[in-house]
Amino acid sequence: MNRIPWIRRGHGPGRAHYIHSGESRGADTILLIREPYRSKEAVMIGYVTLGTNDLPRAAAFYDVLLAEIGAKRMMESEQFVAWSVRPDLPGLGVTKPFDKGSATVGNGVMVALVVNSKEKVDALHRKALQLGAKDEGAPGQRSEGFYAGYFRDLDGNKLNFFVGG
Repeated sequence: MNRIPWIRRGHGPGRAHYIHSGESRGADTILLIREPYRSKEAVMIGYVTLGTNDLPRAAAFYDVLLAEIGAKRMMESEQFVAWSVRPDLPGLGVTKPFDKGSATVGNGVMVALVVNSKEKVDALHRKALQLGAKDEGAPGQRSEGFYAGYFRDLDGNKLNFFVGG
């Protein structure tokens, strides 16, 4: 399986490090601390995690779906799997809840994944449904300059693929 290579572990300026599997900084938190972004621009989102009650099933779903946009597994443990298109860009992960309780869907929570064309939105929405996701809104123009398709993954988490412009 192809994984995105991570920069060496360590602490201090210019070095990457991450919390080893089994460590935590709080409920449902996975820290992925990578080499500082080369850009001076502020980046708001580093990664998002979604809860799952069946990690192998969720990982298989996202392996296929996210491969469509060039994302590969970047980290994984018995607790979580995370993907990204590049190590210096935001990632998406699925995780078993740290508190050992059942993963539940957040009411009002949604993850929006940007792509570069309406055709890609259409294709990815279709692929998600083929993989067992539930339709939450067919791809289409939602407002001027915003085209999106909505779905719920196998655990009921709401996501969309969108393109602006």
